[in-house]
Amino acid sequence: MSNTCVPHHDYTANTLTALLCAGITISYLPQHRRIIEARSSEGFSPWFLLLGSTSSASGMLNIVVMQWNLVKCCRVLSAGACIESTAGIFQLALQWFMFTLILVLYMMYYPPHMKFAQLSLDGHEGTISQQAKKRVRSAEWQLSIILSWAVFIHFLFIIFVTFLLISTNPTGMQRSRHLSLWATFLGVSSAILAGLQYLPQLVHTYRLKLVGALSIKMMLMQSPGAIAMVLSIALRPDTNWTTWLPYAVAGVLQGTLLIMCLFWRTRQRKLGIDDFGNTLEPQEGSPPAPLIESDSDSPVEIVRGRDEGIPVQHAVEVATESDVRAPEDGADAGEQTPLLKKNGKDDKKSGIRRWLLL
Repeated sequence: MSNTCVPHHDYTANTLTALLCAGITISYLPQHRRIIEARSSEGFSPWFLLLGSTSSASGMLNIVVMQWNLVKCCRVLSAGACIESTAGIFQLALQWFMFTLILVLYMMYYPPHMKFAQLSLDGHEGTISQQAKKRVRSAEWQLSIILSWAVFIHFLFIIFVTFLLISTNPTGMQRSRHLSLWATFLGVSSAILAGLQYLPQLVHTYRLKLVGALSIKMMLMQSPGAIAMVLSIALRPDTNWTTWLPYAVAGVLQGTLLIMCLFWRTRQRKLGIDDFGNTLEPQEGSPPAPLIESDSDSPVEIVRGRDEGIPVQHAVEVATESDVRAPEDGADAGEQTPLLKKNGKDDKKSGIRRWLLL
């Protein structure tokens, strides 16, 4: 134990890790702040958050398995040497926590108008049925709930398997075959999930054609920082390609998403809209450019962006009221009432009543 637990001093790797931990925290704060201040998580793909959370969790536990012998050495090392040896674990754990916090904020600030949909079924006699007033979860909100549970269950599962294999590993410093295979599985699955992570978000952002709640500041810091992240992990002892590959893949795809968001931001400025599709205040000398050309007589206001959607309850009430027919103008007409109006148009009387008057 004493020969194996010799402190490993690498000032370059330690400095890089310290800077990266500070950079990870600083780079994620704009994204967290943006969601909280906007009170909306619109613009995120739930699949992106699922894949990112599971990928970062797998990557974190990969380095835990790979460096578990260094963790055990903390029993004989000083506190400073222990922190130095396990700094890589702390770095990836911080990465997992900061990204998973985005998922938590996504669920907390999911746009209320997108959570539920209302049924608009007609009754047997043309009136709105009682079912129309019942709110049901929208498909995307239901999907978000299911994927959030999937993230939680996945984390519990890999935590259980990891520490089960670690506890059954021989007391020696050599990893068992099963533990090595599990570490490889975690690393490869993390890389695959990281490769797939940005694909749903790229498709979602492309279709939305808006930046939404995505933070460009975060991506501007993290995309080039991925190079330093990969280098820092690669310089750590007891790591291999399965540990740093997920972050290399994620860095390339995040750079692609950044370029797309910069393009949409430029387009939004030309259209005079903000990141959520809301019309910006018109500048002096330029007429306002509404997103949707709607009839000025429409009794229901249509809104885009964070407040997108029509209040369904109000819309149903307006539609019901507008469908009520006005009383007949000629309800009190007598025999002297002409069959045709002076302007030549047919009277509103029903055909049966008109023939009875003859």
